[in-house]
Amino acid sequence: MASVHHEVPLSRNVDRLSRLELPGAGQVYVDGHHAYVGHIPNPERLGTSILDVSDPRKPRIVAQITLDDPSSHSHKARVVGDLMIVNSERNMTPIGRKADELPGLRATLRDQLGRDPTHRELADKLGVQESDIPAVEEAERNPYDQGGFKLYDVSDRSAPKLIHFEKTHGIGVHRFDMDADHAYISTEMPGYVGNILVIYDIRDPARPQEVSRWWLPGQHLAGGEVPTWPGRQNRLHHTVRVGDRLFAGVWHAGVRIIDVSDIRAPRTIGAYNYHPPFPEPSHTFMGLPVRIDGRDIAIAIDEEDHAHSADEMVRRRGRPHGSLWTFDISDVSAIQPLAMFEVSELDSPWSRAAPGRFGAHQFQEHMKGGDTMVYCAWFSGGLRIVDVADPGAPQEVGHFIPEPARGRVAPQTNDVDVDDRGLVYIVDRYTGFDVLEFHRP
Repeated sequence: MASVHHEVPLSRNVDRLSRLELPGAGQVYVDGHHAYVGHIPNPERLGTSILDVSDPRKPRIVAQITLDDPSSHSHKARVVGDLMIVNSERNMTPIGRKADELPGLRATLRDQLGRDPTHRELADKLGVQESDIPAVEEAERNPYDQGGFKLYDVSDRSAPKLIHFEKTHGIGVHRFDMDADHAYISTEMPGYVGNILVIYDIRDPARPQEVSRWWLPGQHLAGGEVPTWPGRQNRLHHTVRVGDRLFAGVWHAGVRIIDVSDIRAPRTIGAYNYHPPFPEPSHTFMGLPVRIDGRDIAIAIDEEDHAHSADEMVRRRGRPHGSLWTFDISDVSAIQPLAMFEVSELDSPWSRAAPGRFGAHQFQEHMKGGDTMVYCAWFSGGLRIVDVADPGAPQEVGHFIPEPARGRVAPQTNDVDVDDRGLVYIVDRYTGFDVLEFHRP
C-alpha cells in the first residue's frame, strides 16, 4: 500500500473486512456465497476468478480460468444458477483499429499520389509510428476472430467447465446482462458500426440461439443506414433488464428504454440525450424496482472516459466529471432529468493523480428489494454510496476510498456489487478485491 498523508477521510460509514491482491478487474458479481471476478488484461492471462466469500473476512480463491488466446481478455462475468457467462474481447493495443482503416486509407492515398503510399505516408495518416506499419499490415491479413462469449457450467464452483463458445464479430463482446432464459449481449456484428444488442436464448447453453437485435438508427451500414456521428461515438454500451424493459446506455447518444415484452421484436419507447453539453459518455442506465412518491424513477451513470496524462488533465480542467443521474420515467415518451450527483475533487486525495481517472464509472446493477441505496464505483474516488430516496436530491451516505495499489499513484475502483447480506464488494482496475461493510446512518 502507498503511504500518504490524508486530510480527506478515506471512509465514512464503511469498514473494510478483507482484501485480496487480485489482478486488476473489470467486473465483480456476487451470487450466494461466491464472487465472480472478470480480469482486465494481465501478464498471467488470467480471465476469471471464482472466490468463496462465505467468510467475508477470509475470502479464498476456489477456481481460476486462464486464457489460451494472448490477444483476448475476459473482464466481465455473470452467473445465474449454475450457468456462468464471460466475454471474449480483443485486447486494446497501440495498433487499435488501425488495421480496419488501412484498406480505405491505402486506396485514398493511391488515388491522390498516383502510386502506392509508403509506410511513412501511411503512418502519418494513421497516427502511428512508421515502425508500426508492419504490425498493422499483419493485423489486416489476420483479423481478430476470437470475439464472443463463453458459457460455463459452474455447478462445481471449484471446477468450471466450458460448455460453448459463441463467436460474434469485430473486437467482440463488452458488457452484458443475463437471466435464466436470455443473454443480452453488447457486441460488434458484421454490417454494423459499433456495438449493438444481440439477444440470445440460452435455455440450452450448449446451443445458444439468436433471438433478436437492436441498434441505434444509423449503425446498420449494410442496411443502407448512415450514421450522423463520427466513428463509434454513438453505440450500445450495454443493457440492464428490469421487467419487460431493457435500459440502455448508448455512450454519446445518452440513454434509451427498450420494450422487450415481445423478445423477438425489441422496440425503443424512450430516449434522452444530455450530450452535449455534458462530455462524459452514458455507461449504465437502469430503472429502479420500486416507485418513489408515485413516480417511476431511473438512474444513469457516466463513465469518466480515458485515463489522463498530467497534460491531458490540465487541458480538461473546468470540464464536468462523470456523474450519477436520476430521471422521472413515468412517461417514457418524455423522460425528465431530475438531478445529478457529483463527487468533488476535494473528496479524494488522489483526484488529480495522473495517469488515472477521477469520476463515475458504474453502479451495482439489479438493486436488492426496495432499497434506494446506489453503490457506485468512482475510479480514484473509490466507492460512493448514494441514497436516491429523494430522487430530486440524491445524498451520499457513505464512502470508502482504497489506497493505491503498489506502484500506482491512485486507486481505480472499477466495479461494485452487493450480496444478500448487504456486504459490498469492489475491484480495482490495477490490483485489488475488497470486501466492505456499510453501516447505515
